[in-house]
Amino acid sequence: MVDERSAKTYDFHAAERRWQATWEREALYRAADDAPRDKYYVLEMLPYPSGDLHVGHAKNYTLGDAVARMKRMHGYNVVHPMGFDAFGLPAENAAIARGVDPGVWTRDNIANMKRQLRLMGTSYDWSREIVTCEPAYYRWNQWLFLRMYEDGLAYKREAPVNWCPYDRTVLANEQVESGRCWRCGALVERRLLSQWFLKITAYVDRLLAGIDALTAWPDTIRAMQRNWIGRSDGVTVRFSVEGLQATIAVYTTRVDTLFGVTFLALAPEHPLVAELVQQHPAHRAAVEAFAETVKNQSELERTSLLPKSGTFTGGYARNPLSGERIPIWVTNYVLADYGTGAVMGVPGHDERDFSFAQVHGLPIVRVIDDPHAASPQPPVSAYTDDGRLIASGDFSEMNSARARTAIAQRLGDLGHGETTVNYRIRDWLISRQRYWGTPIPIVYCEHDGEVPLPDDALPVLLPPQSTLAGEGSPLARDAAFMHATCPRCGGPARRESDTMDTFFESSWYYLRYLDPHDDRLPFATARVDPWLNVDQYIGGAEHAVLHLLYARFFYKYFHDKGWVHGPDEPFAQLFNQGMVLRSGEKMSKSRGNVVGIDETADHNGVDAMRLFLLKATPPEDAMEWTDEGIAGRVRFLDRVWRACEPFLTVAKEAPLAVLPERRGAAQHEVVRAVAAALRSGAEETTTARFHYNTTLARLDELVNALTKLAQLPEAASDPALRYAVRIIPLLLAPFAPHIAEELWHGMGFQRSVHLERWPDFDPAALAVESIELVVQVNGKVRGRLAVAPGIAEDDAFALAIADPNVTAHLAGKPVRKRVYVPDKLINFVTA
Repeated sequence: MVDERSAKTYDFHAAERRWQATWEREALYRAADDAPRDKYYVLEMLPYPSGDLHVGHAKNYTLGDAVARMKRMHGYNVVHPMGFDAFGLPAENAAIARGVDPGVWTRDNIANMKRQLRLMGTSYDWSREIVTCEPAYYRWNQWLFLRMYEDGLAYKREAPVNWCPYDRTVLANEQVESGRCWRCGALVERRLLSQWFLKITAYVDRLLAGIDALTAWPDTIRAMQRNWIGRSDGVTVRFSVEGLQATIAVYTTRVDTLFGVTFLALAPEHPLVAELVQQHPAHRAAVEAFAETVKNQSELERTSLLPKSGTFTGGYARNPLSGERIPIWVTNYVLADYGTGAVMGVPGHDERDFSFAQVHGLPIVRVIDDPHAASPQPPVSAYTDDGRLIASGDFSEMNSARARTAIAQRLGDLGHGETTVNYRIRDWLISRQRYWGTPIPIVYCEHDGEVPLPDDALPVLLPPQSTLAGEGSPLARDAAFMHATCPRCGGPARRESDTMDTFFESSWYYLRYLDPHDDRLPFATARVDPWLNVDQYIGGAEHAVLHLLYARFFYKYFHDKGWVHGPDEPFAQLFNQGMVLRSGEKMSKSRGNVVGIDETADHNGVDAMRLFLLKATPPEDAMEWTDEGIAGRVRFLDRVWRACEPFLTVAKEAPLAVLPERRGAAQHEVVRAVAAALRSGAEETTTARFHYNTTLARLDELVNALTKLAQLPEAASDPALRYAVRIIPLLLAPFAPHIAEELWHGMGFQRSVHLERWPDFDPAALAVESIELVVQVNGKVRGRLAVAPGIAEDDAFALAIADPNVTAHLAGKPVRKRVYVPDKLINFVTA
């Protein structure tokens, strides 16, 4: 028996500092490109260096680190890199607010974050670090842009765009959430500007089809990508315009309602609007005034918030099947960059059209029978379901599905339409009117026009800090930067003043990790192919559409160029971690509920923080950070130390593959708990569920059992105890790496515990040797029997009757009924 007080106190401050320094000095986690073992590429999403990390951030990195460590212990050659997504608006806005250079602000934050990530005991291969604001990285953004430009995937055009008035820059459609800027929350405006786009729509079919293969992604993320791509099957209908040699093309999924069209609605930006008002000058002033009013309204205002409004152009079109004369209106709820910029108004069967028709006194015609409508009263709402066609000429009495096919066929035969596949997704707008981003490698020459720079002119460097505050692009105000020479004619030229959307650089960074020092190419195929694709990607669900969709687009383009081979998708498995809450709310500085990593490490230790983050809940669920929870993990580590430290010198020689002889219930419970913890860790890793909270619960049980065993006489010579003490550092290694190393070296081992294998376990050790069977008489407990699992009913009753206390309570009472719940309960019911 050993007195717990004889164990030395565990000094987590000293241990954590010592082992972090040792791991870094020995480059313990550097991945070998030519190792013969199976590879495993685990990656947390590239972080933005915003300043101090808190425990909410730490959950993501701790989970990724546990996976990386566990996979190494399972024999894989693991690459686990880290870098920084360092361009972007927050740095520029912070620089304006503080009067500092955004580069200085960003690099200071990176230095602090690297210190904190090391403090957390993470096993990153820092030799592969990338920083996207460094010319050595963004040079290759420019190189990739030029390849896309050559291939027709990068182009510039004038288009209505989303404008954030606070950040004074353009936003991609994907960066507008409920009509507001995804970053600052300002209401987005619409402006007509000349901007750079990437033609993601060229890959839309492959992006959509590829989702089916992403079986190891969360279903919610796959659904969000499908919805954003937004494939629909419909018909393009062409309406001839009276007095003009022109037609208006309308895309619709409800061609079965064609005979109910009572007006056409155009976006104010539709190119035909100018011709219509020229033909009908009496309506010019009203149309132009309406277009001016709508111009700066946000998409959300136009489609959802504001009343449906519009004005008549004076023009008419003809229904291609019925020949009906249809007035042409401009409206606020039709957008130029969705569909064709024109909508056929069917107020009888579309809610928006119904509202518009009511306001403007337009006819409302039903062409699909509503079986619930009270006829012949006027409709009080649109009937939007399928049904039986009425008042639709030859197509009357058909159901909607049959009518859609028949009407599409008729339109095709007459040359007035055709079946069409349409997509919600639009080309990716990458222009940003800000300083802190990758300069676009294009110049404008009076003689040669738009000219791409040659590769040997890269990188186009950002100038020293420009004047950031003010209207327009900061780079456009920098005369020295804007002055350039045309690479074709040698004449004077003007540089492109826009910078790239920061999602450009985060769309391919995972490849640069695999070849981070190449100065000839963004990455060499021979260096990246052996590692691809990323086996496990970990990050927040908020990136479902933006980053993940763009990264898939880039990867498919790289496949087409022959730069990568193998799997068609960049990320085999995706895991979305849950948030860390404080007092029921997401941690944020504005709420004042942030728990910092530095203070937590100082007060409780890094291992305790890691264990709490991993054990509190399954990793995909939100967890509540509590002082009691972290204190509980501190106490657990103290118990581990007290249970193991006195026996370290005698545990070194304990075998790992052969179970010690079982000498009693206490020994068996320890061996069973070891097997349960080993099995849990292995299963959670191989299935990629990563419910290490279950593994850590088994580890709690093991430490409890070990503590009891240590109190028995001659515990130090007990094989079961030595076996458990030998195993515990290996069990702790992925989760609490510092105390695991301290215990391991305390046994006298020289090699790091993090180079060891995850031990095998004997399934037979998991068997329960006996169970407790409760015996009741008339519902009251009168005995408890230790029996073998699965004992036969007759044998169980025989043992129960032999129990003296049960016999005493049955004396003289006839048994009316016997109840048996296998392996749990016996109940005698007497008369």
